[in-house]
Amino acid sequence: MIEIHKAVKKDVEAMCTFDHVAQCDGKRKEFISNAVRAGHCWVALFAHQIVGFVVLEYAFYGNGFISLIYIHSDFRRRGIGSALMRHAEALCRTEKLFTSTNQSNRSMQALLDKLEYARSGIIENLDEAEPELVYFKRLRK
Repeated sequence: MIEIHKAVKKDVEAMCTFDHVAQCDGKRKEFISNAVRAGHCWVALFAHQIVGFVVLEYAFYGNGFISLIYIHSDFRRRGIGSALMRHAEALCRTEKLFTSTNQSNRSMQALLDKLEYARSGIIENLDEAEPELVYFKRLRK
């Protein structure tokens, strides 16, 4: 059974132990800490262990934006990503929700297709030689 709750300060260390980027990039750990402090982060627990998290913000032209979702590699393909995305959709205060992923991240693209997100554009030059694909879902009219 997957449980989801708002992340708290004591969750940050557990989140960063399985986020491979946070393990080697202090900026990512700082981003996660700031998201938790601002109340923009939710964690997924499986058997009382944090196995994923999602960050939902509103700085993308006033719309909801999932700026980060990360699932522990040992727990992928178990519905945790879908559960976190649906949780963010339910919480979103705007009628449109956006997110993005690298063009090479086929797993995230498959999840977004499954959850009926539509491609909305491409951003070049964020990562060297790796376009960022923007996705969108209308939650309500």
